[in-house]
Amino acid sequence: MPVLKENRLPIHHPDYRYPPSINPYWEKLKMIQGSVYSDNETEKFRGQWRSCFKEVPNAASAKLHVEIGCNAGHVIVEWAKAHPEDLFIGIDWKFKPIFRGAEKAARRNLKNLIFLRAHAERLPYMFGPGEIDRLYLFFPDPWQKKAQLKNRFVTSERLHEIAKVIKPDGIFHIKTDHRGYFEWMLQAIEKASQSWKVLETSWNLHENHPAPETLTIPEVTLFERLFIKDQLPIHSVKLNVKPLLQT
Repeated sequence: MPVLKENRLPIHHPDYRYPPSINPYWEKLKMIQGSVYSDNETEKFRGQWRSCFKEVPNAASAKLHVEIGCNAGHVIVEWAKAHPEDLFIGIDWKFKPIFRGAEKAARRNLKNLIFLRAHAERLPYMFGPGEIDRLYLFFPDPWQKKAQLKNRFVTSERLHEIAKVIKPDGIFHIKTDHRGYFEWMLQAIEKASQSWKVLETSWNLHENHPAPETLTIPEVTLFERLFIKDQLPIHSVKLNVKPLLQT
């Protein structure tokens, strides 16, 4: 669904503002109060997201998990259900999946889960310094063509920026099925080594599992199940923010 055209700044610019949209779910998301924030609203609570979980006991000190590219919440809904003591925020730029994710959360009466319809490139404007405990990025678009490489989310510059919004010793977990993109990621991580250290790296995450095809959500994502079925190796890396960055 196209977005209404207007002159505006690049998405990563500090003064960028989301334009209106003709997508019917743009209006529908406005009708959901408290569990979904869309566009410019996603940056109103920077550094204060825990205060938005008013019905969660001890929310002020709870761990905050954030999933980039959560789609319709297949994984994060199950996480939130299994860990009511923690807080969860799912981010996706697509209107309809975010709406569907919020519907799932409402049916399960999950008060510890919030969805954001936003561009992940705006992460430093959505979250304050050290606000996130755990960040997840599973199977991002690999942008395979040479002309598309500039669109890849994981770059050394972005890794430096992301590190600022994660707590000291916080973790960033990335998974992909695309070997070329994984190699690209590892190079970017090496360039950003002053901000991160690598905790775990796997070129075939499930190779030692006796029956990986039996893994279910949230142990794996919807895409991951398909890749396992096709016998494609899953590449994974877990990063740890270096505490000195936050001082």
